[in-house]
Amino acid sequence: MQTIDVNLKTNPYQIYVESHLFDKIPGLLKAYHHEQKWVILTHPTLYDLYGKRLEKLLLKQFFNVSTIIIPEGESSKSFSEVQQIYSQLLKFNCDRSTTLIALGGGVIGDITGFVASTFMRGIEFIQIPTTLLAMIDSSVGGKTGVNLDKGKNLIGTFYQPKSVFIDSIVLGTLSNRDMVSGIAEVLKYGIIKDRTFISKVNNNVVDLVSLNNLDLLEEVILETCKIKAEIVVADEKESDVRRILNFGHTIGHALESVMGYGNIRHGEAVAYGMICAGQLSKKYSGLSDYDLKLLEGAIHRLQLPKLPELKIDGIIDSIKKDKKTVKGKLNFILIKSIGSPVIEQNVSNLDISESIEYLLKEF
Repeated sequence: MQTIDVNLKTNPYQIYVESHLFDKIPGLLKAYHHEQKWVILTHPTLYDLYGKRLEKLLLKQFFNVSTIIIPEGESSKSFSEVQQIYSQLLKFNCDRSTTLIALGGGVIGDITGFVASTFMRGIEFIQIPTTLLAMIDSSVGGKTGVNLDKGKNLIGTFYQPKSVFIDSIVLGTLSNRDMVSGIAEVLKYGIIKDRTFISKVNNNVVDLVSLNNLDLLEEVILETCKIKAEIVVADEKESDVRRILNFGHTIGHALESVMGYGNIRHGEAVAYGMICAGQLSKKYSGLSDYDLKLLEGAIHRLQLPKLPELKIDGIIDSIKKDKKTVKGKLNFILIKSIGSPVIEQNVSNLDISESIEYLLKEF
């Protein structure tokens, strides 16, 4: 088993990474067990695949555990769903000592973290991510959130988990499209941080997506989590360097909003957003043709689904509501070169529109 320390000044925690880790989790959770109520939050399908098993394993260790089933999809990240979860927690006689367990992907992790940060003014929670995207991104760093009609994650908190448990074996139940979505976010980390890393991923996209090389996949998960942990420790509340993690997300989130959550995977949207960010980087931060070709070539290898016809004005309107806008200025993450991100506040709507036009034409 390998561990990564997220050495925050307050609420530090560890990320545990190992194949076949799942059955060991109750034993590792004993360190946090003090006769409190434990509640697993998960989706119906995941409950059948892993939730029942986790319940049995915890009961054998004398944990007082119950489960809340949350409908699948981004629509669950809503205030109405959060209110129902609060009500169920009260029915379970939960109190400030209760610990929640997020068993699922980004939706489950985000909503569980948000509930944990607000129920009884804050209770502990554990992350057990079951998608590649959640393993390498959303489960690490403490961002929680729910959606509004006007945008994604517009309401949320920074609230760190007690620990994160990553078992790559559970990825065997994911669709090819979900794996591609996760690899897209992995590529983002290489683009903003490490040229060698993006080359490793780019040269092995097929094996990683098809789970043909689990050792390499675990290595990639470890490296990505280390990069994320390092950035989070440097800037927990996203006031400075952590903003570079939003590379590709400004237009990516707008695509999700315009197309409708569930019609495009988060990683797919971010991949398309990175194409636009690459074009803008060439104009605003001097990205070379060589690095732009490397970026676009890596995205091409993911074989993303074709985008439908979209109205560029609608995408621009959605971008204006982006939570990265401060005092009327949008903090756009670009790159000078692979591994060298910059924050640009003066990207014009015309140039953004042209980058989207390029995306819709070429991809």
